[in-house]
Amino acid sequence: MLDIERVSLECEFNNLDHRTDLNGVDRLIVRRGQAFSISLYLRPGTSYEPGTSALTCVAETGPQPSEEYGTRAVFGLSPNIDTSCWSAAVTSPPGDMVALSLCASPQAPIGRYTLRLGSSAEVKLILLYNPWCSGDDVYMERKEDLEEYILAQDGLIYRGDRKFFWGSPWSYGQFESGILDACLRILDMNPKCLRNPGKDHSGRRNPVYVCRVLSAMVNCDDDHGVLRGNWSNDFSGGESPMFWRGSVDILRRWTSSSCAPVKYGQCWVFAAVACTVARALGIPCRVVTNFESAHDSNADLLIECCLNEKFENYHCWVEGWMTRPDLKNPDFNGWQAFDATPQERSDRVYCCGPVPVRAIKEGMLTAKYDAPYVYAEVNADLVFYLQKDDGFKKKIINSTMVGQKISTKRVGSDQREDITHLYKYPEGSVEEREAFKRAGHQNKLLKEPEQGAGLKLSIKVSENMEKGCDFDVFALVSNETDSEKECRLLFLSRVVSYTGVLGENCGFKDLLKVVLPPGGERKVPLKLNYSKYGPELTQDNLIRLAALLQDYTTGNVYLTMRTIVLTNPEIRVRILGEPKENRKLAAEISLKNPLPQPLDMCCFSIEGANLTGGTVLTESLGHSVAPGEEAKAKIYFTPSHSGLRKLVVNFNSSQLCNVQGYKNVIIGK
Repeated sequence: MLDIERVSLECEFNNLDHRTDLNGVDRLIVRRGQAFSISLYLRPGTSYEPGTSALTCVAETGPQPSEEYGTRAVFGLSPNIDTSCWSAAVTSPPGDMVALSLCASPQAPIGRYTLRLGSSAEVKLILLYNPWCSGDDVYMERKEDLEEYILAQDGLIYRGDRKFFWGSPWSYGQFESGILDACLRILDMNPKCLRNPGKDHSGRRNPVYVCRVLSAMVNCDDDHGVLRGNWSNDFSGGESPMFWRGSVDILRRWTSSSCAPVKYGQCWVFAAVACTVARALGIPCRVVTNFESAHDSNADLLIECCLNEKFENYHCWVEGWMTRPDLKNPDFNGWQAFDATPQERSDRVYCCGPVPVRAIKEGMLTAKYDAPYVYAEVNADLVFYLQKDDGFKKKIINSTMVGQKISTKRVGSDQREDITHLYKYPEGSVEEREAFKRAGHQNKLLKEPEQGAGLKLSIKVSENMEKGCDFDVFALVSNETDSEKECRLLFLSRVVSYTGVLGENCGFKDLLKVVLPPGGERKVPLKLNYSKYGPELTQDNLIRLAALLQDYTTGNVYLTMRTIVLTNPEIRVRILGEPKENRKLAAEISLKNPLPQPLDMCCFSIEGANLTGGTVLTESLGHSVAPGEEAKAKIYFTPSHSGLRKLVVNFNSSQLCNVQGYKNVIIGK
């Protein structure tokens, strides 16, 4: 066995190589699945001899290290480093100084380690997750993403409402002095560790487990967590949540006060601190804001929330990036939502997640953890309490879908990125309806909802609503009680832009007396005429529908809203000639005018990779196109490479803009 006199941990080199140097270079901080080097200085008269010298290494973490639970690893010298497991190899020639390369398993528990080198040396190190390592569960491929979600120490958190929001700067400070120690202390103070430290330290190999611990420990409701929540207007004995501008002060106060909770936090503060801790431990993380968010207290996909008269509401949580081998579905790898704000208990503890964002989008509510709750935050039906200026609360039952403009900071930019599409399919789409049906079915399996009868209000639309046509939309009112109901129904429509800016009224109906017998139903049409909506419609082709129903008997008010998308006409594309590489082809393009007015200044354009030479080819029509007639053009192009190509086509006119289509073309040699 090598007789070691002293060890140099080469912290400056190793920490820099492992991207932990911003934590300091006074101690060894490395990442899983990546080699690091230390120098062993042998006692006088001894030297390393290849093939004869031996060294047994023992790496241990936690108070009860065990090979069975992965908290203890025993390994010797190998010819080369194996990054898939704990390993060691000598990289220097024979002599009295040994350059030893070591690597921790990419599945090893994170935390503080003692590393024994034979019987004569012992060193300390901190092991973190490694999103640069393909064998690690938190592996993230893109360099730009890693720089944002691991290395960036500041960011923007979006607040306000869906019509007016702003990015509030926040300093995460995960590499500031003392913050990594605070994060490791959070893990050590969690109740699971206090009850069974051996099992808890073993669980730290799994970022899913660690994120679940963080979601519980950043709030203090069940434990010695970091922050106490306060949603009142009285912040005596602490700081208003608006006071904080970063996580560092909060975490330092928590550690310096023997883990007494810091006062006070609200959702964006909880989310920001959770993001700091996750990034410090090596889990890619970002803060997400959900506008028009909702709080499901009984997992029935029906939400009760108190809003002011402007309906301002938002909620912040975090997403961590990791695989989910426990769910046996590779589609569920990637972003996982977890929430440190104490709202509802999960497994008897105030925590939430992590749950795959993809599972929320697909309505897979049996996926762990807390999928029904997160799904409800972005999709459930609402029950509003409308807060009047005089303090009076009026109940409004709303069956519209929630979850608007789900936002996070864009990678490498101070711009906002809308990630709503990661959480839900476009409203009204076939995929959205399928996901919602799936969620409703699975939710019944998870928790049988309370049975109740009353008035039901919904908005029904036809399958195809083409721009330029007159069509009906319907408010469907049903009486599920055993008594007659007399109601007032207000049904209106307004054009809306994708940014949520409402335009003028384009359809309105106010029925003062709607009588419904027991079990009865009434379908109330609202005609949307192109003559009214056409002049107001934006290029987004969006119309917002709202129906308000007042029950004269009970005084209850029901509200439902729906945004519809008007479809553009189809562009037909026909390829003339045999598609071959470097042979000139023609695309014959046509579009039927759907509007009850002529189209002026019509123009077709095409482009496609390896089809149009990297340019946009256009063809303008020199005449107007009457209602019902076809606009036609022929555009020539020469493919430069063989294979399956996509020819993208666009049409614009003064009255009909940004109509898009495409044609798949197989180009031969």
